Amino acid sequence: MGRKKFRGGRKGGSNRAPRGEGPAPYRSFNEIVKENQNLEKFYNTALPFDEDERTEFWETLKRELPNSFRFCGSKGHALAVKRLLESRYAPDIVKIERYDGEPVQAPQPVPWYPDQLAYSMNTPKHVIRKFPPFAAFQKFLVSETSVGNISRQELVSMIPPLLMDLDPGMTVLDLCAAPGSKAAQLLEMVHAGEEARIRRFMQSFGEAKPQAADDDDVDLSVDAGDDGRATGLLIANDADYKRSHMLVHQLKRLSSPNLLVTNHDATLYPAIKLPRNPDQPDKGQYLRFDRILADVPCAGDGTLRKNINLWKDWQPGSALGLHITQVRILVRALQMLKVGGRVVYSTCSMNPVENEAVVVSAIERCGGPNKISIIDCKDRLPLLKRSSGMHQWQIMDKSGRVWSSWEEVEQHALTNDGYMPGKLSETMFARPDTSDCSSLPLDRCMRIYAHQQDTGGFFITVLEKKDEFKAKPETKARVPTTTTTSNGTVKAEEDQAKIETKMEVEEEKAALGEPTDEIPTVGAKRTLDVEEAETEPAVKKQKIDPVLSEKSEVEPEPTTKAEQIPPEPKKEDVEDVKPVTQAAPKNNAQPDRRVKPSDGNFEEPFKYLSPDHPVIQDIQRFYKISPRFPAERFMVRNATGEPAKAIYYTSSLLRDILVENEGRGVKFVHGGVKMFMKQDAPSAEVCRWRIQSEGMPIIAGYVGPERVIRLTNKETFRKLLKEMFPKFIDEDWKKLNEIGERAKEIGMGCCLLVIEPDGSDPDFSERMVLPLWKSFHSLNLMLPKEDRSAMLLRVFNDTSPVINQTLKESAKKEAEAAEAEPEVKDDIMEDVAAVEEVNGEANGEANKNGTSELPGEATNGDGAEAKPDTMAD
Repeated sequence: MGRKKFRGGRKGGSNRAPRGEGPAPYRSFNEIVKENQNLEKFYNTALPFDEDERTEFWETLKRELPNSFRFCGSKGHALAVKRLLESRYAPDIVKIERYDGEPVQAPQPVPWYPDQLAYSMNTPKHVIRKFPPFAAFQKFLVSETSVGNISRQELVSMIPPLLMDLDPGMTVLDLCAAPGSKAAQLLEMVHAGEEARIRRFMQSFGEAKPQAADDDDVDLSVDAGDDGRATGLLIANDADYKRSHMLVHQLKRLSSPNLLVTNHDATLYPAIKLPRNPDQPDKGQYLRFDRILADVPCAGDGTLRKNINLWKDWQPGSALGLHITQVRILVRALQMLKVGGRVVYSTCSMNPVENEAVVVSAIERCGGPNKISIIDCKDRLPLLKRSSGMHQWQIMDKSGRVWSSWEEVEQHALTNDGYMPGKLSETMFARPDTSDCSSLPLDRCMRIYAHQQDTGGFFITVLEKKDEFKAKPETKARVPTTTTTSNGTVKAEEDQAKIETKMEVEEEKAALGEPTDEIPTVGAKRTLDVEEAETEPAVKKQKIDPVLSEKSEVEPEPTTKAEQIPPEPKKEDVEDVKPVTQAAPKNNAQPDRRVKPSDGNFEEPFKYLSPDHPVIQDIQRFYKISPRFPAERFMVRNATGEPAKAIYYTSSLLRDILVENEGRGVKFVHGGVKMFMKQDAPSAEVCRWRIQSEGMPIIAGYVGPERVIRLTNKETFRKLLKEMFPKFIDEDWKKLNEIGERAKEIGMGCCLLVIEPDGSDPDFSERMVLPLWKSFHSLNLMLPKEDRSAMLLRVFNDTSPVINQTLKESAKKEAEAAEAEPEVKDDIMEDVAAVEEVNGEANGEANKNGTSELPGEATNGDGAEAKPDTMAD
């Protein structure tokens, strides 16, 4: 699984015990020396702590970080899963005794997180995973994480989205989004209140009955322009192609038609074209964002509690080499912002060169405090303990010498034959009184230290754009970086100047919406977040190399070409993460089959279907879809533009973006929700396109009653969940209680199972709509196996395995065949083929491309059952 692959993949080696020293697979953190002379020297000088607080600060950094997680999805659903933790698992956890006889503390709600949907727990991860008394709780965590109801995320990582003041209907960009935990928070905010709004609209159309008293509080003046459907947008971007696909994996569980994933260098993020305004047809329109999150690559010393190798690897050059890239990302974010919009800038670093210095430099390049203001957030998250940003700070150079001002550096250069300390630049220091940015209210920046609430370290600033601006060029160094006159040094300086000039040109092109060129540079990504190590495979944001080259002084964000990103990632960091697209076509393949960006990565194009397309017409007739549902938003991902395996649905704004930017070089990786999958139909009258479970919440309210079965009995639901492909012939319908007769009467093919509990059972109280497939022989819930298992655990506290009748019958037949005479064996194997054909009625084409929703049927390419790669153990 992801965790096992990842362990040992980080720089510095594994935490496993060496061979021959016993079977224990983990080393205690106490055995690792947590000391670094330069690190302690710098922060003892740089951070304004008294002696007692400084001692507490270092003691906390040397303790293991508590586990933390949050409940995801809509508020109602998140509260329902949270109730299970509190009522079913917490009472058993407190009965467990520690080695000293004291009771174990149950997970505690985080006081500052809204609705207390985030929890923290001091019990070490390896104890929860391996100690039998925690088995039920661990299974709950793994199960709900695998289906997207729980996010294993560090607490401080949850803060930036909460400060964005994001309302439904807004356009949002997450510039450095992988692995996707913060992007998931943003996506939930984009869809806040959507379910209740849609129900209210459906009721007003007479197409739904009242469902919940909570709907009375729905504000239909908020994002109500599309019959209650969310009209906002989240674009989640990452510069690394493989990580962008991991981002898709993380976010697609939220089933949002309002999500786009892109793969671009954040320093040169392209302008997104929009349809022209009919009133100004000669003027091009480009997307400006209401909110942008810039959680930038950083040296990551705020993560010392979880990335313990930083204690030996930390060097000041890591942060110095990233400073200019961070400034470029923040400047580009401010350029793409609407006037009145906000950027949240954040790092998991405590170093002011990556924090306050970046904020000042970006504001300076963007026209000063008249154009960009720092927002005071002291009234947000009032229970969160924090410190103010710094007005003055010190910088440590590569050699470990600490500097207080740029003037001090210049004076040193003048008295040392022009020698400039490595990697230092003027923009890294606080501004003198003569500067327009000398009096910026940097105290409004937010610093989180580990000892304040037992977390990691973090820095957050909220900036607001007050007026349009034209970004100033980067400040050039006024003194040479070396007195050496060798040919190599002269050439390096010339190359450096060329890169700076090229960067200015490319920034200008990006701001004007013109295609930009990739600039070969070196760089690094911020260190791993907790959620990556806990729930994801090994390819994450790269760990910072402690010693960066001199050229990184002016490096932009690394390009997506692996060969241009030294140091090369370790094998463990890239194994088993495969892009969903196929390999590059051979020379004799058709050249227009795929979009081929300059970096060599392939993505299928996005092609929208006409509402008059025969397939769309057939789907609408079969499901009796209401004409109120927008039929012009269906699209496919292939060069022919014809439905082959899947049909996707997107929001209206996504449609405009994908259509207008086709062929402009914008690298879209993912967009839309898979709505229909092609299916082998039992007869010509049955629609070959079944509704996918991830698209069901979007279209369910518009499907006619002719294709709907309503379930109210908890035990009936259990039977459908427990057994895959149950027989449905002769008198079998009588076993399905209240749905049996309706299921017998309804025509074959896909239908909707509407689950409507009466509310008397708190474990069975959530209304759901799930896809059901009726064939000649069976009636099957079209759910992935992990979703079935999660629902059985959540609703019934049932941990026994799901039953697959067709596999059992096939195995029985094959066993009989193995013992039979040759001529009898042939007859038995024919029966086996017949059983597999029945199974195939539900698999259809979907299983051929590895995206089947059918439980236990998708494989990982080796013939083994595919396992969800997000599990925490």
